[in-house]
Amino acid sequence: MFIVIIIIFIAIYIIIITIFDELGINFYSVLFAYLLIFYSIYMIMNVSDNKPLAVVLLSGGMDSALCAGIAKADGFDIAALHLNYGQLTEKRELRAFNDLCDHYEVKARISIDTTFLSDIGGSSLTDNTIPIPSASFVKDTIPNTYVPFRNANILCLAVSWAEVIGAEAIFIGAVEEDSSGYPDCRISFFEAFQNVINLGTKDTTRIIIKTPIINYSKEMIVSEALRLNVPLELTWSCYQGTDYACGVCESCLLRLKGFAGAGAIDPIPYSNLI
Repeated sequence: MFIVIIIIFIAIYIIIITIFDELGINFYSVLFAYLLIFYSIYMIMNVSDNKPLAVVLLSGGMDSALCAGIAKADGFDIAALHLNYGQLTEKRELRAFNDLCDHYEVKARISIDTTFLSDIGGSSLTDNTIPIPSASFVKDTIPNTYVPFRNANILCLAVSWAEVIGAEAIFIGAVEEDSSGYPDCRISFFEAFQNVINLGTKDTTRIIIKTPIINYSKEMIVSEALRLNVPLELTWSCYQGTDYACGVCESCLLRLKGFAGAGAIDPIPYSNLI
């Protein structure tokens, strides 16, 4: 767009120079005035193109990828944050994170080592001695894939970065309804954490937690992602597979449920579908 504007200005400049030359007006006066006008228009364009900045918590999964798409659609520039916390699929998720950042042309991206969550343990995602259970949609208990207080740790880091870079919002792809039932994915949790942000940052800081898909079903997530052209083929959801998604863990089953409900085919490879 900017190149087109330059070409138009050059064409207009040639026409003006020709006319003013015939009228005997000084060439350098015309040049100076024209450059001044061009610079003013350029500055106005830059100011009008400035977008608010949002930190998107981008795990590499389908939910966080949709949040990136929503942030873009809402007019935000994205700063992407990813955690490596010793999860079994850490390298695969990091690849998905970078692939999504490349797709959305995200320049501000950060991957933070939080392996202390693995040291703390208590989750089958970070402890090889705890088997990852097959999917069960009966929510009598919180599954052992829950990483204790993970979202609070993620949000603390996101708020620190957001305050430094001047971000106005933090997007997180938490889902309360059609999910694994993690306690740190509840609306009440994020409302409480918003108060923590308000009380624990500078008086001039205004950072809003955005949970745009918290009431979505997996079917709605897939449908909205397809509508916004989110590259779901770049995402990864499986808790244990890296080359192929296992197709039997709860994350895989929730994902497949979403695609089935949306009448779409999941583009990632699976080793075992039930």
